[in-house]
Amino acid sequence: MRAARLSVVTAVAAVTALTAVTGCTSKSDAKDGDRVIGVTATDSTCETSKKEIAAGHVELAVENKGSKVTEVYLLFPDDRIVSERENIGPGTKQRVTAEVKAGEYRIACKPGMKGDGIRQTLKVTGGSVTKRDPRLDKAVADYRSYAQTQADETLPKVATFVKAIKDGDLEAAKKAYAPSRIGWERTEPVAESFGDIDPLVDVRADGLESGQKWTGWHRLEKALWQDKKIGAEEKTLADQLVTDLTDWQKRVGKAVITPTSMANGAKELLDEVATGKVTGEEERYSHTDLVDFKANVEGAQQSYKLLEPVAKENDAALVTELDKQFAALDALLDKYRPNATSYEFTSYDKVGAAGRKELSDAVNALAEPLSKLAAAVAK
Repeated sequence: MRAARLSVVTAVAAVTALTAVTGCTSKSDAKDGDRVIGVTATDSTCETSKKEIAAGHVELAVENKGSKVTEVYLLFPDDRIVSERENIGPGTKQRVTAEVKAGEYRIACKPGMKGDGIRQTLKVTGGSVTKRDPRLDKAVADYRSYAQTQADETLPKVATFVKAIKDGDLEAAKKAYAPSRIGWERTEPVAESFGDIDPLVDVRADGLESGQKWTGWHRLEKALWQDKKIGAEEKTLADQLVTDLTDWQKRVGKAVITPTSMANGAKELLDEVATGKVTGEEERYSHTDLVDFKANVEGAQQSYKLLEPVAKENDAALVTELDKQFAALDALLDKYRPNATSYEFTSYDKVGAAGRKELSDAVNALAEPLSKLAAAVAK
């Protein structure tokens, strides 16, 4: 999960866009200065070099001149995410690439990675996005089906978890907790694209915005493992979790999914592992981090496999490297799984510093080539 997300207005967007590629692309217009929008972020400002651009390829050239880590978003009018780049450190530069259709958008900088961000309006005029390879259309359709299946299969598992809480059965609730999160973790970027669901169901205590009530899985995780109690409040929160995840299940079919968003989402899942699971921060009470870790990797691998035919045609060496690094990471995770057919993993507090470094190195070895997948399918 991410520490905090932008709030979402429930109105349906008036325009649509193709979700972004982060990283480089070989498209010729990427070299054209007319397609680049400079974004200068500070602790109190978010300045953009252009307020209007023609539809098609657009690249945000971001520079953080502030003292805080920031995030930059390209947003639909209703705050759904078109593209984003997180963890942009002070004094660093990043590139965010997208294909956008005509309409009105927002560019938002979030100094300190908190709040709704400092925003600028971007008007996209005329034009259209180049027709894509039909194999990529199939990849999108298959991934959409996969994301919906994961959501559909999550609800019964959550129901088991919630029943145990409502019954006051602490041990049964603990047992059901990690399995209830697998489908969410496999497809988290899709849920996060809506903006308002993740803060309700997957936020950690240190990710709360000012005045935000703590709800969701991790609030219940703390009650079960640290507080060792199930009271009236926990039972109410369990019911709320079902309500919020049912909303997610119903909205998955409306998510904006494109080949580049699939590739970008695969990289985001690896970033989730690097920033939350490897560190042990995500499941700090239950220490079930390796369950989330495995689910994140599976979700990234699913996106990759659906895009692989086109990626292999455009960059065979990249596909060879990705196959190698996915296999290496899967093999490493299996060391912590007594039964390869189950989702039971070693408690993460039992994994020492050397083991955590080994896992971190394997994640980084995969993340680097995975960051190039979006460019490979956008050629």
